[in-house]
Amino acid sequence: MISKLINEIVKKDAPIVVGLDPMLSYIPDFVKADAFAKYGETLEGAAAAVWEYNKAIVDAVYDLIPCVKPQIAMYEQFGIPGLLVYKNTVDYCKKKGLVVIGDVKRGDIGSTSAAYATAHLGTITVGANTFAPFDEDFATVNPYLGSDGVKPFIDVCNANDRGIFLLVKTSNPSSGEFQDRLIDGCPLYERVAEKVCEWGSLSMDGDYSNVGCVVGATYPEMGRVLREVMPKAYILVPGYGAQGGTADGLKPYFNEDGLGAIVNSSRGIIAAYKKEPYLSRFGEKGFADAARQAVIDMKNDINGAVFGR
Repeated sequence: MISKLINEIVKKDAPIVVGLDPMLSYIPDFVKADAFAKYGETLEGAAAAVWEYNKAIVDAVYDLIPCVKPQIAMYEQFGIPGLLVYKNTVDYCKKKGLVVIGDVKRGDIGSTSAAYATAHLGTITVGANTFAPFDEDFATVNPYLGSDGVKPFIDVCNANDRGIFLLVKTSNPSSGEFQDRLIDGCPLYERVAEKVCEWGSLSMDGDYSNVGCVVGATYPEMGRVLREVMPKAYILVPGYGAQGGTADGLKPYFNEDGLGAIVNSSRGIIAAYKKEPYLSRFGEKGFADAARQAVIDMKNDINGAVFGR
């Protein structure tokens, strides 16, 4: 599966992923008004607004990007109606030819971990029928329960040509409370990175592994070290833009082949219309066009800073 993602990155010259992380506050009032008129100010109404919002943004950007990353919590907050929209969003994006990273951050052990892997990346048989429940291409996984929690995902990835991104050094300000603690003189995140290499060798797909990692854009010096520790792991890089990560700090995340990393932006794209320069140019009605322009600007920013083009 990582080969498919790489091919899409190269074809579109865009090492970027759009995070489909909708909050009601991001959705234009006229979209919410239409949904509430049909379903009331209910969970169903909120989910309907999210669905229309997502479709409009995906329609505006799918030809520019290789990948999307819906964050499942943003859908779970609306209960079962929200989860149905999550699934519909995954399916809609795949029909548009996009690779889908399910940002689900699952992490457990044994049969529970296997069940999570089946739900998001695998298939399950019910009588004479086989189903792919959520059917994402990749999922984010918390590795802090160790191999018992990770290997069931790798098994499902190998059986279904899927991939995972393991949390190594996250972009949030308090990540260092645990991730930076020294273990035998080495930060914990480096110890996790060493395990990513070990697990990654179990699921190679060409030059890179289906076992990738998450390293925040807010820590470029750590990214430089981790790039060396994990040369065959694709790095999913959150934290660009709204969280303070800059294009100038992204170069260490990439390998000399120009590959090895994909950079996420969520509200900087999907809520671009709420801020200048997009607000005055596009307004609320043009929220999808603003998202498209924000993708173009992000692509140019990263390609210019990292690759000089």
